Amino acid sequence: MSTRTLVVVSGGLGQPSSTRLLADRLTAATVDALRERGVAAEVEVVELRDVAHELTDHLLTGFARGDLRAALDAVGRADGLVAVTPVFSASYSGLFKTFFDVLEPGALDGLPVLLGATAGTARHSLVLDHALRPLMAYLRAAPVATGVFAASEDWAGSDGTTGELSARVERAGRELAAAVAAREPAAGPADPFELTTDFSALLRG
Repeated sequence: MSTRTLVVVSGGLGQPSSTRLLADRLTAATVDALRERGVAAEVEVVELRDVAHELTDHLLTGFARGDLRAALDAVGRADGLVAVTPVFSASYSGLFKTFFDVLEPGALDGLPVLLGATAGTARHSLVLDHALRPLMAYLRAAPVATGVFAASEDWAGSDGTTGELSARVERAGRELAAAVAAREPAAGPADPFELTTDFSALLRG
């Protein structure tokens, strides 16, 4: 069985967080769909609230450190990305945007992405199309056709979700799994310090 790496970026600020809950549902649906295709998945979760201070430091210094460095590297070697943000002021949160601002150029080129958003009311449901998709287009990512928005009322079903939300989550997970399985495993980011010439040749002059 081949293996792919999914990175999950959750912009939720609270604990527990409906944003993280939606991210977990989307990830589980994708992992299940990959398994049906004979592909195993390794999942790495990036909680942006945990790297908020390091994101600010990066903006001021231009250098990533600690857990933020690890998070950026994880995205760079991902085969697929699940990205979920809470809606603030009718758009993605500033913390969510800041994380994508500090990604290395080209980090998302062609990367399959499943987009999600949460809010207290369904009137923000178009945020996926008027905010998140343009951001991903600028970053040259490849978002799947189905994005998933969840308002407070969507969590009211007997299993914690409405049937409609569960159906959207499963459909989106299948789409991301298909896109991830169709790609060769990611090679990871290029090492800027990697030698491009054989070391023994350098010694010979």
